[in-house]
This record gives sequence, C-alpha cells and structure tokens, in this order.
Amino acid sequence: MKITAVGVNSAFGTGEYENVISAKQACEIAFKIANSPEFEGASKKVIESVINKLSQCRYKPKWQSNFLIEFDMPSKRGEGPYRLLVDVGGDIRHALKGLGLSSTDIDGVYISHPHNDHIGGMEYLGLTTLFNPFYTPAKKKWLGDEFIADKLFLEQEWWSGPPANAKPDIFIHRKVLEPLKRSVGPGLDTVQGVPNVSLETYFDIHLIGKQEDGQTKTWVFQDDDGEWTMTPIFAMHVISSSEEMASYGISLQHSSGYNVLMPTDTQHMMQQQLELHYRRANRIYMDCETSENRSGVHPHISDLINHLDPDIQKKCLLYHYDAYPKVPSGMFYGVLKAGDSHIYPE
Repeated sequence: MKITAVGVNSAFGTGEYENVISAKQACEIAFKIANSPEFEGASKKVIESVINKLSQCRYKPKWQSNFLIEFDMPSKRGEGPYRLLVDVGGDIRHALKGLGLSSTDIDGVYISHPHNDHIGGMEYLGLTTLFNPFYTPAKKKWLGDEFIADKLFLEQEWWSGPPANAKPDIFIHRKVLEPLKRSVGPGLDTVQGVPNVSLETYFDIHLIGKQEDGQTKTWVFQDDDGEWTMTPIFAMHVISSSEEMASYGISLQHSSGYNVLMPTDTQHMMQQQLELHYRRANRIYMDCETSENRSGVHPHISDLINHLDPDIQKKCLLYHYDAYPKVPSGMFYGVLKAGDSHIYPE
C-alpha cells in the first residue's frame, strides 16, 4: 500500500505568488544587455526595469489536506493499482494534476466529514467520470455508442444510474452520507432532462462503520499477497449549534498486523477514547495546526510538541498546517509536504 500526500495544508491555506522569467527570456535579456550600446554603462535600476517588464507571475498553491492510497490490486478501470482518495479537498482537480493524475485515474473516495475542504472536489469527480464514456471497461460496454444523458433519459436508466462497476466507489459512514448529499446535491443535479439525479447516479455507495442494527462493517482491500481492512474511527471535530460534527478517520489494518491510523480532522491532540488506537498504530497521520491564533478544532503544534507522549510522537507524520511546522529534530517521524509518499508495511 502506498499513501501519497495530495495536499497537506489547512482549510484556508493559500499559495504564494513569485515573479519569474523563462530561461529563454533570461537568455534574450543577457544577450541584449551584452550586445546593445543602449545598455552600455546602464545602471542596475535600468536593467531591473527591463527584466520586470518581461517577468511573469507564478502561483505556488497550498493544497488542502487529503491523501491518495494505492492498493496493488485490480482496479475498476481495468488496470492496477486501485486508487482511493481520502477526502477530496476544496477542489481536487489541480492537486491531482500535480501528481500527473485526473478523475480518470481514481477508483474510489473515502469521505471523513462534510466540510468543504474535504468534499469540495466531489462535483468534479462525479461529473467528469459520469460523462467519460471510457471511465471503466464496464462503462464503455454499458453505454455503447449512446450519449450518457440520452441513455439515462430515453431508457429510464436514471432509476439506478450506471451499473456499480461503471462509476467510482464511495466509502462513507452513514452519519456522513446525508449531510454529504445535502451539500453536493444541487451541483450534481445537472444532467439535462433527467429526473431524480442523486449521489447514487454518480457513485457506488458503500456504508461502512457501525450500522443501525449495531453491526460494524469494514472493507477489505487486497494488496499484493496481503490485505488491508479499513475501519472508520470516530473522532470529535466540531461542536456547533449545540450539535457535534464527527470526523470519521480510518484505521488500516494489514493482515501482517501492521496498522496505519488516519484520524483526519480532530478537535483534540489525542482523544482519550482513541488512545488505544494511537498506541496500537505503527504510523499516524496527525492533524496539526500552526496558526498563531488557535481555532480550537485542531490539535496545535505546541501541544503536540509539549504534551504528546514521546512514543506517539515518533509515529506521527504531521500535516494540515498553515505555516510549515518548526519541530525539534527527531521528535516526530516527519512533517509531510505535498507529493510525499510512503509504502506500507515498512
């Protein structure tokens, strides 16, 4: 299993602009200055003004926190690996492009909670896979030569939408599903003329975690000659309007016993009820706030440094920060940057 940090920054993180010139332009400027009487004895200010006129502005974005998990198993797209997004950021398009990927390369998504910086990419993922006639071999076979809207409307396929193997998976806790539908429903209800378009039209939904009958459902992913069992883990994130909003992280348990814990957004450094999960885990992806003024809904870097058990610290990969965290050498397993990846079991 390979986990890649698609984005590592906080919900309201923004990138930086910097002035750049291309290599070609730099050569042209140097040649012009070296060979033109116009610039003989020119001051630094004059030369800078020439360069500034040719300078371009480049944006270096800070993507919001989400991850890509790749399992060495057959994918829905007909070739491996199976790619699962853990949350989809405020807009996953450009972050995926930075990895050389698009919605075409994604098989499924896990949604931890319905905040925009975790579900904002759902519309892109749903619409682009729905209207892609080659998304999976099953999609191509089912669709034939028809346009998707005609297929759904004229044959009344909207009752069920495309077959399960022709659309991405969603793995989600039942308490997150309804808020997600309310949040993304209007944007997805956009297939011309087709009634009753819903989340199910676009995605194959798998409810995992504790069900209404008290049973807990997990999901097993094959990975080479082993397997990973994914289980949702409840964590308190926000109490708003006298109601709690949980963020359901995931525990990934390998058949060898190796455990990766991704609590996602949490209010506390280590919730008492989850202490055993933290101690059992071999690797922890730790929510980490670095803002000067604490929000109160994420663990702050100062608490992680000063109060987190050293045995837990050594397991942690930090992410979800504003400014890059300054941490004592050797205290944590690492601080993630966008594009960093790790392979498990180690």
